[in-house]
Amino acid sequence: MRLLYLCVVYLLAPLVGIAMLLRGFRDHGYWHNFGERFGFGEVPWQGSCLWVHAVSVGEVQAAAALVRALRERYPDLPIVVTTVTPTGAERARSLYAGLAHVRHVPYDLPGAVRRFFDRVRPRVAIILETELWPNLYHECGRRGVPLVLASARISPRSIGRYRRLAALFREALANGIVIAAQSQADAERFRYIGANPHRTHVMGNIKFDFALPADAQARGAELRAAHAPGRPVWVAGSTHAKEEDVILEAHRRVRERHPEALLILVPRHPARFAEVRSALEGADFRFACRSRGERCAPDTGVYLGDTLGELVLLYAAGDVAFVGGSLVAIGGHNLLEPAALGRPILTGPHTFNAEDIARLLIAEGAAETVTNAAELGARTAELLADRAQRERIGAIGMATVERNRGALTRLLALLSPVIAATESSCPPTPAAAVPSRPSGRASR
Repeated sequence: MRLLYLCVVYLLAPLVGIAMLLRGFRDHGYWHNFGERFGFGEVPWQGSCLWVHAVSVGEVQAAAALVRALRERYPDLPIVVTTVTPTGAERARSLYAGLAHVRHVPYDLPGAVRRFFDRVRPRVAIILETELWPNLYHECGRRGVPLVLASARISPRSIGRYRRLAALFREALANGIVIAAQSQADAERFRYIGANPHRTHVMGNIKFDFALPADAQARGAELRAAHAPGRPVWVAGSTHAKEEDVILEAHRRVRERHPEALLILVPRHPARFAEVRSALEGADFRFACRSRGERCAPDTGVYLGDTLGELVLLYAAGDVAFVGGSLVAIGGHNLLEPAALGRPILTGPHTFNAEDIARLLIAEGAAETVTNAAELGARTAELLADRAQRERIGAIGMATVERNRGALTRLLALLSPVIAATESSCPPTPAAAVPSRPSGRASR
């Protein structure tokens, strides 16, 4: 099985590399530090490090509390955060300024992985959620680098695929990997594909342990006062292609009941900002763009949030939050930020990227599922008309988030002896190798 996998990755590597280079014409971020994808690139620190892998923006956000806690506990060890996507890397550089070094994770080619380990020298590898890389895992085992899957999960729809590929991971799963599963169900799925039961623990989901900016609510109120004083506002965040069409149709239905309603539309990927702007130019709404510093007029129907890293602020400016990637088969995005802000949440049916969180919030009554423009428009209009209902639902969401915090504390307790056990095999790193903290708070 491993030989077959190696043949496949060597055959696909040139195609993937070309595809990345071509995507760079739309998003230049794919060209930035491209050599890191093959294990090259500068290493501006000395000695070993703690390595955290967060595949994209959602995981980068989820890892924030972990990275800060590691920085406080191990001030003399550099922290390296790797990611796959350009948006993830950009967000990580902003979020972890002064806390961690940010790189692209290498392609899962033996040579690229070896070069990455030679340069980065991880003392411990901490991989968020479910990123299964056979050659990377193999290299961890070969070099004796402890590997921890943090906030790990396997969705029911993925279990069959992982079971078929289990031969690639069997040795590592059975012996070398520590699994901190999100739920008991996730732990059972890992055991089902061959994980060592004694190394598989239920830790909870560290996504609940995020911290909102202290001034989020106040800044949201200021933004709303500047752009939509006295108007009902709903926010559609992290939207994708084809999803915006449904949302705009829902907004037309909302404005039948609330003619003055404003939609704040926030596409997921910066590479699509221009595409969404063009679509709005052909729609029947007057719109304003945040990136251009435009102010909403009383008849503006849509405010386009075409900036990066401001989704929490924009959610805080609204009365109702729709979380995208869920009306199309993307799997949904972060429901916890609007929940923690006390906003009633609407989501589409495709929430498999965070099924446990979606199921929990829906069961508690903090979120609801809609399947089309008619349902989205009708439910949004109802919520905009009923402040008491919005406040009741929002309070449930805030309480649910608070009740499920604590996974980070349990994860750090699990990591502490793992990291301590590596001290004898790795020389301490000079403090000068750690990036200096900025004077202000790291940007969210």
